[in-house]
Amino acid sequence: MSKAQKTNKETKKEPALSLKEKRAVKHAKKDGKSGTPIQIPTSR
Repeated sequence: MSKAQKTNKETKKEPALSLKEKRAVKHAKKDGKSGTPIQIPTSR
């Protein structure tokens, strides 16, 4: 009989924002200090 190996390792979580989205938010914050809120696309 072969031994079955159990793994309790969780799968990686999907990041809330992609790297490009994070950079866009960072640049938007840096460039414009206006009162308009930053719109983050929700394509998921």
